[in-house]
Amino acid sequence: MKKLATFAFIALSALLVGCSDNSGPVEGKQYEQLPVNLATFRLPPVTEVFSLNCGHCRKMEDEMPTIEKLTGQSIGKVHVTFNESAQIGAMIYYAAEMQLGRKPDHQMMTEMFAATQMGDGATLSEKKTALDQVFHSRNLVSPYDFDDQQQKQLFAAMQLADDITTKGQINSVPTFIVNGKYQVITSGHQDVASIADTINFLLQQP
Repeated sequence: MKKLATFAFIALSALLVGCSDNSGPVEGKQYEQLPVNLATFRLPPVTEVFSLNCGHCRKMEDEMPTIEKLTGQSIGKVHVTFNESAQIGAMIYYAAEMQLGRKPDHQMMTEMFAATQMGDGATLSEKKTALDQVFHSRNLVSPYDFDDQQQKQLFAAMQLADDITTKGQINSVPTFIVNGKYQVITSGHQDVASIADTINFLLQQP
């Protein structure tokens, strides 16, 4: 009887250990596969999809240096064009990216978020002045002053972003695309470290 009880205890312990081993990200909870492979767009291995008008995206930007450190990745960016306000934000973002030839650094991103999200109490003139300052302080042309050629280049960048998010059926931000195949479900995570863990997991998937 004692031997039988010992065997049962060992079997139960093994079962519990087996259940606890599955502690990695779960599809449908922490991530999902995209309906199409976006690799043809030559996205960086990890790409954030965001909007300058999104409060949660602004908070995520504050955490971006930490996420890049934890994943060892320089995270790319794609701005959504869901609606009119998102399209205005996309114009601001891509006006910066096309002139820099790369994504804006963390400080510029922070300033663009602040200028875009000044709130209802700010006048259009005050918002324009704040945005102009972000660009002029870096010797860049404000999107308000773009000529026809620059506008054409800007709209092409926005169209590409729209193609990416439409084909990927991405309808909420902020989120991350990994290897062009997976989308991180940010709401399925408790903190930035767990988001980074999921990104690292997905980077290793085929």
